[in-house]
Amino acid sequence: QEASHRFTLPTSGSGGAVKQENFVLSTSGTDQVKGVMTLQGEALCQADVNLKMPRNNQLLHFAFREDKQWKLQQIQDARNHVNQAIYLLTSRDVNYQFKTGLEVLKLMDAVMLQLSRARNRLTTPATLTLPEIASSGLTKMFTPALPPDILVNFYINLNKLCLTVYQLHMLQPSTTKNFKPAGGSVLHNPGAMFEFGSQRYEVTHVHKVECVVPWLNDALVFFTVSLQLCQQLKDKISVFSSYWNYRTY
Repeated sequence: QEASHRFTLPTSGSGGAVKQENFVLSTSGTDQVKGVMTLQGEALCQADVNLKMPRNNQLLHFAFREDKQWKLQQIQDARNHVNQAIYLLTSRDVNYQFKTGLEVLKLMDAVMLQLSRARNRLTTPATLTLPEIASSGLTKMFTPALPPDILVNFYINLNKLCLTVYQLHMLQPSTTKNFKPAGGSVLHNPGAMFEFGSQRYEVTHVHKVECVVPWLNDALVFFTVSLQLCQQLKDKISVFSSYWNYRTY
């Protein structure tokens, strides 16, 4: 229940809309990329990004179009798994009596599966290829439009909201004899190559900025505690089951 409450954020005012939270994304020791993100539940409803180009220190600024929001699928999926776990626990009548230990074990296994999936969605960001990032709807969210040599990606990693900015270099046809496209990864490194729209690119710079989202941190703690409680109940049931199975008459 506590984990579930973290995904149902406090509402602001009498309208019942989920409260917007602002986060500043940056890294210590460098100001190459700074971002201010507005999170509303699982939706990034505003993003404001400043990028200082290493070559000439030119400052680029781009923000979400006002008519656009970006859903963070990881948060949405985690919430759905938590709600499914609660449904499994509350779908029986309040006066329901469990008949066997095995029945309880099966229920705990089903609940633990949903809790594990919820936790894994936050702890394991999707591995994406660079063409998948380039073709993502995220690239069309910004105004002014992203330059062709910039890619961005947002994701959740544990309790952090992360923004990765990739700077690209177009490869000339004469220099692609050693071309080797990169596979899927959460974070691609400089030197990674890919082909998109009949043009070949190489990643020259990678900037990752992040910030902690406190309620995601709370949710992860409650997932762990919940899984421990389920396991403790399973262990107790197993002890009693073995006692009944092996007692002498």
